[in-house]
Amino acid sequence: MSHMTLDVHDKAQGDAADSLASSFAASYTGVVAFIAVVAEGSFARAADRLGICRSAVSRNVQKLEDQLNARLFLRTTRSTSLTREGELFYENCNPGVQRIVQALEDMRELRAGPPRGHLSISASMGFGRQVVAPLLADFCARYPEISLDLRLEDRATDFTMDRVDVAIRDGQLEDSQIVAKRLVPMQMLVCASPSYIRRYGAPQSVDDLASHICINFRNASGRVADWEFKVDGQRRKVLPPSICTFNDVGLVHQSVRDGFGIAQLAGYLVASDLRDGQLVTCLESYAPDDRGHYLCYQSRRHLPARIRVFIDYVTEAVRALDLGYAADMPAPALAGNESLHTPGPGQGRVLQPCLLDPLD
Repeated sequence: MSHMTLDVHDKAQGDAADSLASSFAASYTGVVAFIAVVAEGSFARAADRLGICRSAVSRNVQKLEDQLNARLFLRTTRSTSLTREGELFYENCNPGVQRIVQALEDMRELRAGPPRGHLSISASMGFGRQVVAPLLADFCARYPEISLDLRLEDRATDFTMDRVDVAIRDGQLEDSQIVAKRLVPMQMLVCASPSYIRRYGAPQSVDDLASHICINFRNASGRVADWEFKVDGQRRKVLPPSICTFNDVGLVHQSVRDGFGIAQLAGYLVASDLRDGQLVTCLESYAPDDRGHYLCYQSRRHLPARIRVFIDYVTEAVRALDLGYAADMPAPALAGNESLHTPGPGQGRVLQPCLLDPLD
C-alpha cells in the first residue's frame, strides 16, 4: 500500500510539473511580448525591439489575455496603458523574466571574455556634467567593448520604464528595491565671491538673505528650488527674493563666481573654488544635514559584468576627486587694504564697499 501511495504521489508531482511546463511554454511568447510593450510604451516599438511585426506582438498579447481571462492593456489611437490587472501581472512576472534575461546575459558574458555591451546611465544635471562625464573617456579606454549612454536629468528614475542600468542621485531614496551605494557627501553651501562680500557684507542669519542679492535655481519640474537650512535643530526651507533665476545650475555657479550675487550650491560644485579662494561660504552654522550622492542600481543577485565594472570604476574615481570641503577653510587673501566685511546681527545688506584693515 505504501509503495502504491508513493507511486501515486510521484505521478501527481510529475503531472503537476508537466502541466506547469506546458502552461509556461504556451504563455512564454505572450509574456515576452507583454513585457516588451510595457518597457517600450507601444506595440510598434515593442515589435521593433523584438524584431517581429506589430501584428505578431498584438497576436501574442491577445493570446496571453485569453489564457489569463483578463484584459492587460487599455489601447487608444494615441496611447497604450496598463489596466489594473495588467499592472498586477507585470509586478509579478517581470522579476522572473528579468532573472531569466540576467541568467542568459551572465552565461554569454562568461563565454565572451572582457565586459561588453550597452550601458545606460542616468545622473543629475549638475553632478553628471561636473563629475561623471569627465570620467567616461578613461572608462571607455579601459573597457572599449562597452558602449555608454549618459542621460542628464533632474527627475526620479524608473529603472524598468526608462531602461536605465545605473543612476547617480542625491538625497534619500524611497524605493527599497533599489541598491544605493554612497559615493561622496552632498552638502548644500551658501556661497559668495570675496568681491561680493567686500561690497555687501555676509549674511549673519537666514533672515538676512531677504536683504541680499540672491540667485535662485529653477529645477526640471519648473519649480524654483528652496534653500535648505538647519535652525535650532530643525530643518527650515527658505525661498529668498531673487534678482535672477536660472534653470541651469552651471549659470548659477558662474554668476556667484563673477560676484553677481549669493546662492546656495552643492559642495561638489564649489569645492575647488573654496580651496582656491574664489568663493567663500556663509551661514555655515545653519548648514543643512548632508544628503549624500548615491550610485543606484536594481537589486540583483548577479550583476552583469558591464554594470559591475562601471560601479567599481566610478566609486573609486569619484572618491579620488577630493570633492569635500572644509567649513573652517581660511579666508582668501585680499588686495590692498580691503577686507571681508561682516555686518553685525540684523544689519543685513551693506551697500557700499568696505575699506577696513587687511586680514592676516
